[in-house]
Amino acid sequence: MSPTTTAAGRGEGKVFPDAASALDGLVADGQILAVGGFGLCGIPEALIAALRDSGAKDLTAISNNAGVDGFGLGQLLETRQIRRMISSYVGENKEFERQYLGGELELEFNPQGTLAERLRAGGAGIPAFFTRTGYGTVVAEGKETRQFDDGHWYVLETALKADVSLVKAWKADKAGNLVFRKTARNFNPACAMAGKVCVAEVEELVEIGDIDPDHVHLPGIYVDRIVVNPTPEKRIEQRTVRQENK
Repeated sequence: MSPTTTAAGRGEGKVFPDAASALDGLVADGQILAVGGFGLCGIPEALIAALRDSGAKDLTAISNNAGVDGFGLGQLLETRQIRRMISSYVGENKEFERQYLGGELELEFNPQGTLAERLRAGGAGIPAFFTRTGYGTVVAEGKETRQFDDGHWYVLETALKADVSLVKAWKADKAGNLVFRKTARNFNPACAMAGKVCVAEVEELVEIGDIDPDHVHLPGIYVDRIVVNPTPEKRIEQRTVRQENK
């Protein structure tokens, strides 16, 4: 099952019955994938599980986080399907730490804002940009630096593009117009735009026209396939509660 050009143009044929079929024919060994989410908020849970089950390996994953042990991208680390991570914060995953320190996993660290801008640049067709962030640190090693008229030094950062983007939204219509909820809106739109092909996992699917155009966060032109997951787990990384007063 795959959308035809004519159907996709009308917003039809984008909806797939499950995550496995939504990835069918898209994922392959050695690909670069951009995966949306912030920590465990707004991650495409069903698509990540389907990617694990696909068996695709030697993957490069662009994602702010690396999930946690046993969930999110942590599942792909356990199965050794990820060869390289381009990330910002990876401190919640012991398996990531073990593989990285053991020389089994390649890692390209990015300041969080730089990572977001590299993805945005990839989607906007901007090949590279200069930023002050990271100058004089290990982040700048091996990269071009330049001093501008303001007297500050800048680091040249290249754009990020992906073969496939996996994103999570709250609501979509059948044309692929997406609405995100709260924190899930941070990296997901940028990841979607940076991918050659984008698969969106959503909790609610409505008819074309049911979403007010002013409420659309990401136009459907960026979304190629949609899968509905109405009951995601929505785990949190760390649960913090107030001690009960006795």
